[in-house]
Amino acid sequence: MHLSSPPDLVLRDVHAAAATPWWPPAPGWWLVFAALAIAIGAYAFFARRRRMRRRAIARLFDDTLAGAPSPTAQVAAMSELLRRAARVRNPAADRYAGDAWRDYLDAGAKQRLFDDDTGALLIDGAFRRDVDEVTVAALRERARRRYLEWMR
Repeated sequence: MHLSSPPDLVLRDVHAAAATPWWPPAPGWWLVFAALAIAIGAYAFFARRRRMRRRAIARLFDDTLAGAPSPTAQVAAMSELLRRAARVRNPAADRYAGDAWRDYLDAGAKQRLFDDDTGALLIDGAFRRDVDEVTVAALRERARRRYLEWMR
């Protein structure tokens, strides 16, 4: 017995389904978007907070030295600020004196900043009657750099 299809039945080839619409995304993608938004927001919050803290620390250094009436007082203020910053890293560091203090200032640094006569000014410059303003300005840049490095 031979079966044939009825003449009104039209057979067509297999065809692909319609493409899935891209919007709205599946619920799992909403969770991914929410987690990504929270992560970006947290990063922005903490980056801004870190930036504001760094600016405040730099402003503290600059304002303290701006308030010093003489170059000798500026050297004393730099020494005090550096000792405070050193105490953050090592509680016993503020007790170093002389060359031990200069060695600690340069310890672990890529570039030795306090190894020369300008660094020696930091040790006894606060006790001198007259201090060269150019040397104090050079020391100020070095001390500021180390202070900001240590206060991060």
